[in-house]
Amino acid sequence: MGKTGAGALTLEIFVIKGGRRLSGVCRVSGAKNAVLPAMAASLLAEGPVEVVGAPRLRDIGTFAKLLGILGAEVSHDGGGADGPEVLRITPGEARKAEAPYELVKTMRASVLVLGPLLARYGRARISLPGGCAIGARPIDQHLRGLELMGAKTSLSEGYIEASADRLSGAAVTFDMKTVTGTENLMMAASLAEGTTVLSNAALEPEVCDLARLLRAMGADIEGEGTDEIVVRGVRSLHGARHEVMADRIEAATLLLAGAITGGDVTALGADASSMNAVVEKLRRSGADVDPVPGGVRVRRTGPIRSVNVKTAPYPGFPTDVQAQFMAYMCLGDGFSIISETI
Repeated sequence: MGKTGAGALTLEIFVIKGGRRLSGVCRVSGAKNAVLPAMAASLLAEGPVEVVGAPRLRDIGTFAKLLGILGAEVSHDGGGADGPEVLRITPGEARKAEAPYELVKTMRASVLVLGPLLARYGRARISLPGGCAIGARPIDQHLRGLELMGAKTSLSEGYIEASADRLSGAAVTFDMKTVTGTENLMMAASLAEGTTVLSNAALEPEVCDLARLLRAMGADIEGEGTDEIVVRGVRSLHGARHEVMADRIEAATLLLAGAITGGDVTALGADASSMNAVVEKLRRSGADVDPVPGGVRVRRTGPIRSVNVKTAPYPGFPTDVQAQFMAYMCLGDGFSIISETI
């Protein structure tokens, strides 16, 4: 990586010398989209929560600042020769129970603290990611579910204000698949009184990863990975140590890099079952993709066969891999149609 610029403006650039066959082993980072809800879930606990494998990314650092505002102590240690990176969160008393706009505007996932704050402290004040927008908002799915569980919500000056003495179990059917909505209500329901049934729930592996952490903390959850998740509320949750899942988008990108260059690449930590749609398209294109101990291996020695791809919510082809696969298909022997539906 080099630098270029004029005067006070300096830009970092990557200089890539291509045309080489990629071969070797690369460890996949922990999934950011699993780490962020795990960090939010720590607000529910009465003891420290450790997230093993959390990468050092800007969004994770921003979320750590938000947790600090909410009274938690956060440390991020390890990495390299020191072993896996461990994010340790010790929750404290949330004096304000408020997520300010200055942080939320840079990261929409900040809304994930809404359910935990409401369930644990009975109140929450969260800035809307886009300020006071007019019309339908993605957050509406979260609010409707919390209202069914007994919360009172209002919108004032770009902030959502919610309160409840104690949330109650309810039957909630999402109008559409929503990952953060499923995660928010699953966390809130963990401390609610009674049983909550979430129908038309998101199927993503990151939702399943959060359910595993919540169970390790003492929650009673079943059905994650299906359209219906059942959560039986408990009085309290304790701390836990949780190894976060590998980033399936990063893993898919590594496999595609190996396939594009006609190489032999192993993505350590990758789980083929979490990216079946990508693996199936790679195999149809002429690449060999095989689970190996501790990861997934891709090899390609023959020509690239063109295949069609249409993005869809999980378990369909992920939109975040569409661009990489399009580059791959530019080298294909034939005609390929890439359809973006997300």
